[in-house]
Amino acid sequence: MLKFFRNLLVSFGFVGYFPILSGTITSIITALLYFLLIPPLSALGNLILIVLVLIISLIFVPIIKSAEKDMGHDSRKITIDEVIGFFFAVMFLPHNLMIFIYALILFRIFDIVKPTPINQLQKLPHGWGVLADDVAAGLCSNIIIQLLLIFFPQLF
Repeated sequence: MLKFFRNLLVSFGFVGYFPILSGTITSIITALLYFLLIPPLSALGNLILIVLVLIISLIFVPIIKSAEKDMGHDSRKITIDEVIGFFFAVMFLPHNLMIFIYALILFRIFDIVKPTPINQLQKLPHGWGVLADDVAAGLCSNIIIQLLLIFFPQLF
């Protein structure tokens, strides 16, 4: 029974069990839920959200480690990391549809391509690598969007 709930959590409600594009589907669902359910946040609201995401991340590390024993290292079924990574992609950004589209696309590119040093983070043991590469992909996406907002605001 505990294994069922662990798998439910790490696969984002079993979305990770989709036969193809499970990470992308999870990211799309996360982006839609975030856009539709979380109102625009103030700077303080963003700080609180990031603290919550960091706490949730720390809670999930041992759960992911346990799941990896059954599913394999960084199994495609483990998609909770996409959820957490996407939150980093949109933190401190305006709440608008174009930003969410750019964040989703950039996040998926960084998560799939895994340029160095993101690919090095994936090698961390004990569940850390599963989360770390997605957090880094989210942060890289966020930085690019922040720069685009400064230098090319007409894109939004």
